[in-house]
Amino acid sequence: MAARHGRWLGTAGAPLILGGCRASHSGSGASLKREYDAVVIGAGHNGLVAAAYLQKGGLKTAVLERRHLVGGAAVTEEIIPGFRFSRASYLLSLLRPWIYTELELKVWTMCRVKHGLKVLLRDPYSFTPLLEDGLGGKAPRSLLLGNNLAETQSQIAQFSVKDAQAFPKYEAFMSRLVSAIDPLLDTCPVDTAVLSQGSLRQRLRALRGLQTLFRAGFSLGKQLPQYYEVLTAPISKILDFWFESEPLKATLATDATIGAMAGPHTPGSGYVLLHHVMGQLEGRQGAWGYVAGGMGALSQALARAATVLGAEIFTEKAVARILLSSDGKVQGVGLQDGTEVKSHLVLSNASPQLTFLELTPQEQLPLEFVQRISQFDTRSPVTKINVAVDRLPNFLAASNTSDGCPSPHHQCSIHLNCEDMHTLHQAFEDACCGRPSSRPMIELCIPSALDPTLAPPGCHVVSLFTQYTPYTLAGGKQWDSREREDYADRVFDCVEAYAPGFKASVIGRDVLTPPDLERIFGLPGGNIFHGAMSLDQLYFARPVPSYSNYRSPIRGLYLCGSGAHPGGGVMGAAGRNAATTALEDFKNL
Repeated sequence: MAARHGRWLGTAGAPLILGGCRASHSGSGASLKREYDAVVIGAGHNGLVAAAYLQKGGLKTAVLERRHLVGGAAVTEEIIPGFRFSRASYLLSLLRPWIYTELELKVWTMCRVKHGLKVLLRDPYSFTPLLEDGLGGKAPRSLLLGNNLAETQSQIAQFSVKDAQAFPKYEAFMSRLVSAIDPLLDTCPVDTAVLSQGSLRQRLRALRGLQTLFRAGFSLGKQLPQYYEVLTAPISKILDFWFESEPLKATLATDATIGAMAGPHTPGSGYVLLHHVMGQLEGRQGAWGYVAGGMGALSQALARAATVLGAEIFTEKAVARILLSSDGKVQGVGLQDGTEVKSHLVLSNASPQLTFLELTPQEQLPLEFVQRISQFDTRSPVTKINVAVDRLPNFLAASNTSDGCPSPHHQCSIHLNCEDMHTLHQAFEDACCGRPSSRPMIELCIPSALDPTLAPPGCHVVSLFTQYTPYTLAGGKQWDSREREDYADRVFDCVEAYAPGFKASVIGRDVLTPPDLERIFGLPGGNIFHGAMSLDQLYFARPVPSYSNYRSPIRGLYLCGSGAHPGGGVMGAAGRNAATTALEDFKNL
């Protein structure tokens, strides 16, 4: 149950651009109209999902994207000639199963996938090499986790026989919690205010949501207190209860801290781990895989699904403001070029801060709402480095084969500087003091090990998802090119220690610090989830209390991105849920 994110089209009249590839989605003669039933701001994956469901529900829908390509953080870009990178989000698991089927992303017609989505499942999925001197001339130890339980237990037994025996019980324990919480991802959080103040119809709808919440609690039975602890405690406490070996605990803890400005001893980090094991691929719970063609291919499939249904998707159409009537209802959007597009509904895939603090007239919003949005925690520890190399990394703990072909561990999430919990905690402490970590936590992935189309023959694309790096450096200093490159050099030195020769294999690199992630992809503070996945910013309180049901204080304006329930990752739930809510409201206009 380890591994990782999917944690981040073209225009109607122009071709879709994905990593140098072009594919048309809308009619070649289509152009932006001046009025639609619904407008979606931003063509991130949630925006595309929302557009597909709105159009499927009978609303004429347009998607307006500021960049030259769709996908938000789920994009494929050819940054270095010949190398195609999943530039931000890089793994898939969390996409809701209903979206695959309802949008026919993987339906076969005439011997081909209807919307082009192909996912490459990884097994094994996690590799943690150790920095140590091998005993008796042997290679350093490593921990390889996969779907074969017996082999995984054998790997764990190198460090602790007790842990090997406990591992399947731990997996079963976590799986039961995932099964209980899973239905909550596809429903609106309960609107507690309408239970006492709403109409009869609104109260009945809220009670249905409350029933889903109660059902989740009842399904956990007498173990509910233990599961409550998982949701609220530091991940270190949870893992210390189950295991004793540091490499196993540190490896599992990466899923609790990934993307979060939190360390292994931070209360609530247990939920972040749970969030990352909620997905599934090919019917296997907790599995993660690469999208063939990079993450942009997923966005392309979603765009095709939306446009086949009739939605229109436009790139290089930056929204500058949300238009409101004199009585505070949505009327549409205004673009940076001065164009106004009228609509009855507006769904924003942008962050809560951008949506409500920059695009919406402040005088139309309640002061308390504005204050809470302003205080929404978006701190990010992430620097993403995309690397083009001319050969596979050769790890001391698992040497390459003589033919240079990928070995099983090359397809994994490779965890570096993850020998023990103390190392993870120290990396977090560095960032809390405004310093990029001296020994950062690194998740290294090589998607070209399973998808050779991403790089020239013999070469590979490497993804380095690293933390911890603060958004603002000590003393209020901003990142500059020197700070950026110095940190990247430090990361490369760390990789070199595990895989000598790595630095010599590098052809080029793309370094994205938190400010870069914010500037390029619109991720506030560089946060891949649009905001911290902390307990005070989940369910009832995402993005703020009383507005967790995708609606906003503005009638007709909805939030459909990762800043809404159930949060970040390439999940699509927020887009689907928001569209369902908006459609229901539209029918009652």
